[in-house]
Formats: sequence, structure tokens, C-alpha cells
Amino acid sequence: MKPSNIITFAVILLVAIVGVIFVSNGKSNPTPNTQSASILSVLENSFDFGTISMKNGDVSKVFAVKNEGSEPVVINKVYTSCMCTVAKITSASGETEGPFGMPGHGGAASKASIEIKAGETVQVEAIFNPAAHGPSGVGLANRTVYLETNSTQTPKVELDFTATVTN
Repeated sequence: MKPSNIITFAVILLVAIVGVIFVSNGKSNPTPNTQSASILSVLENSFDFGTISMKNGDVSKVFAVKNEGSEPVVINKVYTSCMCTVAKITSASGETEGPFGMPGHGGAASKASIEIKAGETVQVEAIFNPAAHGPSGVGLANRTVYLETNSTQTPKVELDFTATVTN
């Protein structure tokens, strides 16, 4: 290899390393692999919308999720059971993350890094599009929003809802 090629390669490598360091330092990312003994509680983890019409558009339900422990809990993943459902999470400080959807079906990214401090409550909004499956999507729909956490007590929280969809 010519000396000029070696220098060019070294400069490109240095720029790439500096870029990775710059990008990773810009994010405050709680360590998702650290285990927490805290428990996430949900006052109401299921909801029935009753009978809803496709023509009336999206419906949503907000679930309150509280950290009942003395340590922070980190939500590492958020995803839904169907492409017709997305979830958004609003922190205690009012910041909203999402939408999170069904993985593998064009849904939004499921990876998250949402810290819930001891005693804090976050709002998880489940948004259901009753028309997503078209005219054949009538009848009973059971859907779930999943939260995967670093808690040893509640590693996975499920928030369920049902609806009877009509044309």
C-alpha cells in the first residue's frame, strides 16, 4: 500500500471513530442491562372499547404505569400485537416517545430507553385503528401493548384492550 493510501485510510478511520463517539455522547441512555428490583404497577391493565365503527377513526386508551419501588426501572422495548395498534409513552416530565408498533410489519421501532424513577408514573397511550384491516376486519379485536423492562419483578408488562368493530 502506498503511503498516501495509508494516510487516507487512517484519516477516514479517525473520522469514523470520532463520529461514533460524538453520536453516542449526545444521548443520555440509562443502562438497560442493569437489573432493577422495583415493580411496575398498573391500576387498570385491560380495557373494553365496546362497539366501535370503522368510519369513526382511531380510538385510544391511556394506561397509567407506576414505579412502586425504590430504584429506577427502564423500559427497554415497547411493541404491539398488531399493525393496527401503536403506543406512545409520556414521561412524568411530559416528554412523549413513540409511536411504537408491531415489529416486522413496518411498525415503528420497538427499542426504547425510558427511565421511570421511583414513585413516578408514565402514561402509555394505546391507539387502535379499527379500519386498518379493511372491510373484512369486523368483529371482536383483542390487542396488546407490551413493555419489556429491566425489572426482575415485572420484566414484561402487558396492557390489553378489546373492541367489537363494525362497518
